[in-house]
Amino acid sequence: MKRGWFLALVALALLVAGLQAKLWWGDGGWREAQALRRTVAEQKAENARLQQRNDALAAEVEDLKSGEAAVEERARSELGMVKPGETFYRVVEPRNAAPVDDGVIATDEGRDVPPVEPPLVEPTPVGPPPVEPPPVEPPGGERPTEPAQ
Repeated sequence: MKRGWFLALVALALLVAGLQAKLWWGDGGWREAQALRRTVAEQKAENARLQQRNDALAAEVEDLKSGEAAVEERARSELGMVKPGETFYRVVEPRNAAPVDDGVIATDEGRDVPPVEPPLVEPTPVGPPPVEPPPVEPPGGERPTEPAQ
């Protein structure tokens, strides 16, 4: 009788071990479930990032539809446009100047010297050139004569 119990116990242990093996390493087991959970978490993070991007684009579209400020800003930044009467200034760095982090150049003597050349600023006029007013004639229609040379 003891031998029967022993064989039943061994059979039961083998059955439990087989079911556990299938649970841990089989198709649809614990490892595959963990991999799916990881994939779902990554996809949720990607979806959240894309949702933020969509919200930002939708806000930008609404701005462009309803307001001129957004259109003006994009025209200025992307197309370089300016309003009539404004002067556009372009800052040009000198070709021979090395980049300076703090605006001060250290010398061999150990003292600080300000940079040699500041950046050049070139004004670029916008719009038509200014019109000079016509010469004013003196009263009575007399014109001054130029001296003979």
